[in-house]
Amino acid sequence: MRIEAGVGKDDEVSGAMTDAADQEASFLNELGRRVRHARTVRGLSRKLLSQASGLSERYIAQLESGQGNVSIILLRRVANAMGMRLDDLVATQEASSDWRVIRDLLDQASPDQIALAKSALAGSTGAESRTIRRRVALVGLRGAGKSTLGRMAAAHLGWRFVELNTEIERENGLSVREIFAIYGQEGYRRLEQKALRGLAEQPGPMVLATGGSIVAEPLTYDLLLSSFYTIWLQARPEEHLQRVRDQGHVEGKGDPASVLEDLRAVLLSREPLYARASAVVDTSDVPVEVMAERLIEVIETRFSGNDTGGRRPAA
Repeated sequence: MRIEAGVGKDDEVSGAMTDAADQEASFLNELGRRVRHARTVRGLSRKLLSQASGLSERYIAQLESGQGNVSIILLRRVANAMGMRLDDLVATQEASSDWRVIRDLLDQASPDQIALAKSALAGSTGAESRTIRRRVALVGLRGAGKSTLGRMAAAHLGWRFVELNTEIERENGLSVREIFAIYGQEGYRRLEQKALRGLAEQPGPMVLATGGSIVAEPLTYDLLLSSFYTIWLQARPEEHLQRVRDQGHVEGKGDPASVLEDLRAVLLSREPLYARASAVVDTSDVPVEVMAERLIEVIETRFSGNDTGGRRPAA
């Protein structure tokens, strides 16, 4: 009987160890998936991420494949042993008790409750959310036509046209390339949100062309969606690539099939984010004039019949 009990206890311990190992493997796989998705949605290659982080491409590839450094597992064990969440240990600032309560409540909240909480934290009211403002923002991959079509639509409507990157450069006296070189990705995103917030507070009608990766920054994208009537300029990956080539932004080096595959991956990762826009304009397989007509029609349909200025649709 003692032998059988001992074997049973050993089996129980072995099973617990196996379960723990499976959970850790699952954690590393999910961590790798999130790193890969975050990199892709920002349009970063492993090479660029390697240069920005100071880590080797090989390490990043291992991390994304679920073979992360054992240190993250050990830290996770420490957090679990104390009944804490891992993000509480690695946060840049110590979370307050109120933040932990809010976070736990949000985990259990319905979509409507989350929307109300976001509005309250942003300082907006129900009356403000019902106000129709003559502000339109264009989102989409590079080559979607945000600048070209945005200028054409703004000229037709008699509205102001603004490129967000140009506004960032104007405010900081530096080019986007210089901002990235000096402040890095995080610094650029901070300046991007600051510039967007300033534009959102300016009066008068406006068509805004944004950067393709703005959708990857949750706070900035939420600000855009709440402050502007947002339109996704959609096109096939092949058209995006050809337009970027025509603009001279893609060198003639490398395997074209590989470049297109990378573009497909970026578009696929961003599609759920672009789809949060209020409207979609398909710009595939039509002349620029037709694209502009479609965009103008969407804008005029949205704002016609309201005391918002601008031109009314032709009868």
